[in-house]
Amino acid sequence: MKIGVCGVSCEICPRRLKGACPNGEAGCLPRMNEFCKISTCALNKGVSHCFSCPEFPCETTRAGPISLGFCQYISG
Repeated sequence: MKIGVCGVSCEICPRRLKGACPNGEAGCLPRMNEFCKISTCALNKGVSHCFSCPEFPCETTRAGPISLGFCQYISG
């Protein structure tokens, strides 16, 4: 199972299910991405997944695709 940089399983990601994933089969990775602030932020912070960041949850994750409440829950 592939997990996107935002923490969502690629197999159930709303963007991927709509055929709108900018990375196709590779899934979301930390990289400069004008369509995904989370991907760009992870690249800038040097983390593979946003929940690995010491600032998680943050304003960038608040924008989605997962809810802030879920981010707070998994961050402990």
